[in-house]
Amino acid sequence: MADPLPQEKLFFSALRSGDWPEPEQAWTLDEAGLSPAGLAELFESQLMSRHLDLHARRLQARGEAFYTIGSAGHEGNAAIARAFRHTDPAFLHYRDAAFLIQRSRSVPGQTPLWDLLLSFAASADDPISGGRHKVLGSKALHVPPQTSTIASHLPKAMGAAYGLGLWRRLGGGGEWPADSVAICSFGDASFNHSTAQGALNAAGWAAYQGSPMPLVMVCEDNGIGISTLTPDGWIEASMRARPGFHYLSCDGLDLLDTWRAAREAERIARSRKQPVFLHMRCVRLFGHAGSDAQQAYMTPQRIKADEARDPLLVSAGLLQRHGVLDKGQIGELYRAVGERVARVAEEAIRRPRLETAAQVMASIVPPLRPGRQRPWEGDVDTSPGPMAKLLNQSLHRLMSRHPHLVMAGEDIGRKGGVYGVTQKLQAQFGPHRVIDTLLDEQSILGLGIGLGHNGLVPILEIQFLAYLHNAEDQLRGEAATLSFFSNGQYTNPMVVRIAGLGYQKGFGGHFHNDNAIAVLRDIPGLLVACPSNAADAVGLMQEAVRLADEEQRVVVMLEPIALYHNRDLHEEGDQEWCFADPGPEHRLDVGELGAWGEGRDLAILTYGNGVYLSRQAAVRLEAEGIALRIIDLRWLTAIDHDAVHRHVAECGQVLVVDECRRSGSVSEELITGLVERGMESHRLHRLTAEDSFIPLGRAATVTLPSADAIVERARRAVGRSVSAVSGVPAAASSGKVSAGSDSE
Repeated sequence: MADPLPQEKLFFSALRSGDWPEPEQAWTLDEAGLSPAGLAELFESQLMSRHLDLHARRLQARGEAFYTIGSAGHEGNAAIARAFRHTDPAFLHYRDAAFLIQRSRSVPGQTPLWDLLLSFAASADDPISGGRHKVLGSKALHVPPQTSTIASHLPKAMGAAYGLGLWRRLGGGGEWPADSVAICSFGDASFNHSTAQGALNAAGWAAYQGSPMPLVMVCEDNGIGISTLTPDGWIEASMRARPGFHYLSCDGLDLLDTWRAAREAERIARSRKQPVFLHMRCVRLFGHAGSDAQQAYMTPQRIKADEARDPLLVSAGLLQRHGVLDKGQIGELYRAVGERVARVAEEAIRRPRLETAAQVMASIVPPLRPGRQRPWEGDVDTSPGPMAKLLNQSLHRLMSRHPHLVMAGEDIGRKGGVYGVTQKLQAQFGPHRVIDTLLDEQSILGLGIGLGHNGLVPILEIQFLAYLHNAEDQLRGEAATLSFFSNGQYTNPMVVRIAGLGYQKGFGGHFHNDNAIAVLRDIPGLLVACPSNAADAVGLMQEAVRLADEEQRVVVMLEPIALYHNRDLHEEGDQEWCFADPGPEHRLDVGELGAWGEGRDLAILTYGNGVYLSRQAAVRLEAEGIALRIIDLRWLTAIDHDAVHRHVAECGQVLVVDECRRSGSVSEELITGLVERGMESHRLHRLTAEDSFIPLGRAATVTLPSADAIVERARRAVGRSVSAVSGVPAAASSGKVSAGSDSE
């Protein structure tokens, strides 16, 4: 065994003296319902977890390990693992190595020490993340990896629990047995995060109304969040009377008390299908992480008192008092586990690591799986209509063809959505497939992630783009990372419908007219579609569902509110922005561009409302002899820049019309892509929205591109002006436009 670290001295001192701390309550093995062999097994799992923590520090000092946040003091969660089935999905706190180790005993052939040490060493052989992060996870053990569990995993645990009941109503299926229980663990500091509170509220809200919610939320309360103390009694006071929840508590230092409480939590959640809050009191040892010097903010007396509460000391005392192991056997087991960890570590650090960008990125895009749609046998209403009508028709077809498709969002059911896009869907498919949610975007997205984990394909609605921003981490930090950090083993396919962008009338300001999409475009693996017309909306929506169903992708459908009910293009009653439904098989592939016109003087690259405005501008420009074409991006991520270049290369000038903000806009990527393909900068121009929020009233569009601004900018691009067109020298024109523009 390696030389003892300072953190081990207290254990060896107690081992020599036999002076072990006693638990708060003296349970017998019979009272707790645990066999002597079971207690010994739990202690060994605790030792394995502890020696992993200790050896990680040795490896870090050698430059062989890279992330040493550990589980020391929390090892009582091994008893929680033993109380549940290995098929119960577990979304774990980063201090739950003992849980994972104990659960591995339920499945033959598991090698938890080897697996975890590969993760510590960031080896490409790490069976869960492939060397991308130190995470706790296992496909065989039904433990999806969590990357940085500061409460962001609680909403999807709630969603997974809800999905278990939903599958029962749908007639079975899913990734987990129908009578499973979802488990989620987190710390007392994370409990205060708005994401945690939202998830707890959503779970309680659903259970309060009788919805099945077989969920156990384990709060591992060590009394401190890095350096900030949790007020005494705060967790219990906050949760004991929480509506919809059963509150249980246990001494996490005492395996017998934790085992007793965990069994009761499991019984309630599984038999009653109701959520349980299991409050496990524990202690944090060795600081927050390997780099944390807790003596800088904790007194020596506090550190010493915490070390005296080491759960390994309490467990060793239980073993000796109950006659399971004597002092010599305890010491021998401690040394044997330590030597085993050290021996396995030396093998693990020699395994290969990721070396290339391609290797790192290989799991961003999930693997394919067989599609599950039924053939379409109904009729199609081909009468021309606006975007909202055709989207509604498409959603009806998709729900009929995909029995595993579920919709969720605020007001989408009985009301049919703010803009009527989801009208009559709940009446046809029922409230369990068209779910009216509570008003919490984090919980809506978390619900979808959890449903996607369990084999369903959710279509979620975020009522307005501005409402996404308080919940976007559920996409960035959870949905889009799952395939990456699980090496493609876990996925959460979903389609997120977001009503957004500017130009709509009658609603107020920034929160209903929001053109900030940069946050969506820079999330690896996330796909963003944006239709400009009703027919394209059908093609993009049907492709988005196929991508989620067959390619397990996370797709955002950004729907321009101003175009939902817009029927006319040039004048009232012309009906030129109504389109026939292209039918159930029509899909627009990722990167597939739309094109209007074949002129060579000017190409306008745009999307969404920009297409509509450019079509209005085109009438005036062509009347002036400017031959143009309009290219509709349709997809705002995974842009096919080679195809873009082919569409515009023969044109004299290129104007990018971008209704989103100048900084971080799509136009930046488009201009860069064309320059990289050899297009001269003097041929490239852009017209964007200003870097501004959108105001209320008549000023709502002054910061955005307009048809007038497109006309003026196009004239300048091709060397004409209003004055020159009317026979007046071009120098007399001011060239002023109403939104941001430049020549690149």
